[in-house]
Amino acid sequence: MASPTVRADGAAAHELPPNLLDRLAARVASDGAESATIPAPFTGKPLATVPLSTADDVRRAHERARAAQRAWAALPVRERVKPFLRLADALVARREEILDVIQLETGKARRHALEEFLDVALCSLYYARRAGKLLKPQRRQGMMPGLTRVQELRHPKGVVALIAPWNYPFALGASDIVPAIMAGNAVVHKPDTQTCLSSLWVLDLLVELGLPEDVWQIVVGDPAQIGDPLIGEADYVSFTGSTRGGKAIAEKVAPRLVGYSLELGGKNPMIVMADADVERTARGALRACFTNAGQLCISIERMYVHEDVYDRFVPRLAELVANMKLGTGLDFEAEMGSLTYERQLKAVTEHVDQAVEAGATVLAGGKARPDVGPLFYEPTLLTGVTTDMDLCANETFGPVVSIYKYRHEDEVVQRANDTQYGLNASIWTKNVAAGRRLAARIQAGTVNINDGYGAAYASYDSPMGGMKQSGVGRRHGAEGLLKFTEVQTIASQHYLDLEPPGNVGYDTFAGVMANGIKLMKKLRIK
Repeated sequence: MASPTVRADGAAAHELPPNLLDRLAARVASDGAESATIPAPFTGKPLATVPLSTADDVRRAHERARAAQRAWAALPVRERVKPFLRLADALVARREEILDVIQLETGKARRHALEEFLDVALCSLYYARRAGKLLKPQRRQGMMPGLTRVQELRHPKGVVALIAPWNYPFALGASDIVPAIMAGNAVVHKPDTQTCLSSLWVLDLLVELGLPEDVWQIVVGDPAQIGDPLIGEADYVSFTGSTRGGKAIAEKVAPRLVGYSLELGGKNPMIVMADADVERTARGALRACFTNAGQLCISIERMYVHEDVYDRFVPRLAELVANMKLGTGLDFEAEMGSLTYERQLKAVTEHVDQAVEAGATVLAGGKARPDVGPLFYEPTLLTGVTTDMDLCANETFGPVVSIYKYRHEDEVVQRANDTQYGLNASIWTKNVAAGRRLAARIQAGTVNINDGYGAAYASYDSPMGGMKQSGVGRRHGAEGLLKFTEVQTIASQHYLDLEPPGNVGYDTFAGVMANGIKLMKKLRIK
């Protein structure tokens, strides 16, 4: 069994400029009484020190956000989108800087940090181009055509509390905050402490580009200390994280009947059909399974391979995985980077070790790599994973994939759907029409054909989210912006009231209305 290779780095020092760190720290809504040191996952050495927010800091952040929101919402949409139209060019101009920040705070490979950069740039541009149309008043059909005139208005929710995860902090912070702000809301945002620098970076940039100072507030701290005021004073809550965390948030907001959206966990399947191109599929699987060291809610953790192609596909995939390049360089050479947290390394190790002890076979990888960095774990393939192993059904959230053989389509559909989760899935086939028919049977919010996750996720005109225990609501598409609004219907009645006119009795009026229904159906007015 081979192990992934390690690229000799000799790259730039794993540090960020002190003046940049000072500027970012100043963006935290905090009195500065307490602070936290952020370690660099690549080395374990201190990367930055950031001030922590107290519960009172969060309450004051809500107050400032609420005051700023009123003035912000009063601006025409064409004015609200201007900072975000400028953002795309500014991101391109400062690409290397933000890629360094993302890599150093998360430990991911640069090619995976690039995905975050692209997501924020393209998603922001998508909404900046479409917010005006999505938010403008809409004419709707009235009860009595020509006599009942109806208008649908969209109002901002007010102040949105947004809780972003540590695995994709730049993308899953900024790309959700952008539509919320464009819709006329202010945001109080809690990124994970470990990965708050990229969010502070883009906030600092947007203020430079014209966003009012208090429209987006960032608070940093332990959820146990600041979670209650963060959620308790919000008009809407947006959360990306674990299913357990999402359920806790739903319970907190339920008494106030406050709306929320949740993108949660996944145990995502990949199906390799009998006619799949072995080489293309094997190479695609590397990205589908091991992007960001598997710390991606939509990455693949279960792989089902048709028996006709299994004996060709699995050895080729194992060979490619065994030869993946691990590294800590601030360049694009490494194919996979580090885990971000010690707890993730522990969870991955426990899942793999328990499976192996219970009889699973490691085809590639299977161990930690402290020689590369303190939180590295090899990309790992296993067969023989059974239902009594934690690895089988529980989300691992690391660079570990279990492989299974199947024979019939009904069988693989049942196995793919046999999970509490329903976030993402991947199907590989030369027959795209057959792939689409199979995709429609998979219980997942997004299904990609001949791609792991990016084709669906980055198609911003279409909604993305989870079924079952993988979430509530959607990001992207019209819904990704309109969920941050309250819809209002205004209807005016003209010429004829909704009751009998003059001395006309209700019996006559009822007959007229009944005949009117038949006429409107015949004329296809209704």
